[in-house]
Amino acid sequence: GGGGGGGGGGRARLPGSRRPWFHRIDEAVLLGALPLRGRIRRLVAEENVRGVVTLTEDYETRFLCFSPQEWEAMGVEQLRLSTVDLTGVPTLENLQKGVEFILRHRARGNSVYVHCKAGRSRSATMVAAYLIQLHRWRPQEAIEAIAKIRPHILIRHHQVQVLEKFHRNVITERTDGVFAG
Repeated sequence: GGGGGGGGGGRARLPGSRRPWFHRIDEAVLLGALPLRGRIRRLVAEENVRGVVTLTEDYETRFLCFSPQEWEAMGVEQLRLSTVDLTGVPTLENLQKGVEFILRHRARGNSVYVHCKAGRSRSATMVAAYLIQLHRWRPQEAIEAIAKIRPHILIRHHQVQVLEKFHRNVITERTDGVFAG
């Protein structure tokens, strides 16, 4: 394994924007915008990113971002969960897949970069699901925790509804399953 990443330092800004392009949510998860080609090395080297959850549709990332093969060459596993931009609601099944993927990497001490196009809506919904699973939080608690770190997130009504469903599933599970602990 590699050494620990350095902390501190300013976050890279998107051109013409005062907003950081990603934020670290906890020791395992970064939430952000499209990881453009020039930035990926830094995510891997400095933030220990070994997994990526991509919630964009193919056409949004085709020319700007790495293909799965290019990610793999960097030692990063990519999970693609295509989610339409306009409605932006990941399916319950995709939320579960994404959360399992994140927890698997978390158990290995890796970081996972969760992104859509702007890192505001689709990807924030996925990170909220992860926090709900991990901490047994209600959707609102998870959303507020993310908003404290990345204030410009935008989780819409339909996204909250799928998070409510996800939350009900989490609290009705009798056992903690494979990823407990």
